[in-house]
Amino acid sequence: MATPSRIPELGVRGGGWVAAQVVLIAAIGISAVVGLGWPADGRVPAYAAGALLIALGLGLGVVGGIQLGSALTPFPAPRRQGELAAAGIYRHARHPMYGGGILVAAGWSLVFASIVGGVLTLLLVGLFELKSRREEALLVQHYPGYEDYRRRTKRRFLPFLY
Repeated sequence: MATPSRIPELGVRGGGWVAAQVVLIAAIGISAVVGLGWPADGRVPAYAAGALLIALGLGLGVVGGIQLGSALTPFPAPRRQGELAAAGIYRHARHPMYGGGILVAAGWSLVFASIVGGVLTLLLVGLFELKSRREEALLVQHYPGYEDYRRRTKRRFLPFLY
């Protein structure tokens, strides 16, 4: 039996986590307004790197969502009818959709040269770290094989990296 998580529930299914996530993502989007802008010689490399991160993040998020299928939910609490996703992208990272969100936020902040966006992206990483820990405590209770899956799949958000 798993030890209960010390991470707060923030609602029956974890709606507080979702609300915090939405607020942070919206703030990152709005941070483009206060971006400093890049000097002319740094603009193209920054735009290219930012666009690449956004594209990779969107791809990771879409693939993760498709592979979750009916188990997809924004809440930390798993759906009753969902199945444990342990193949495909989930063989390489336990929460690739969060990783995709981090990459999109980082790319957005880079494109708009937004220090505020960068700081908010770091806060998003922290939020996803805590939310994923809460989620995993619930997944251990819901899926008998989750603990073995977690031991096999070392990366939390980004395949081969983090």
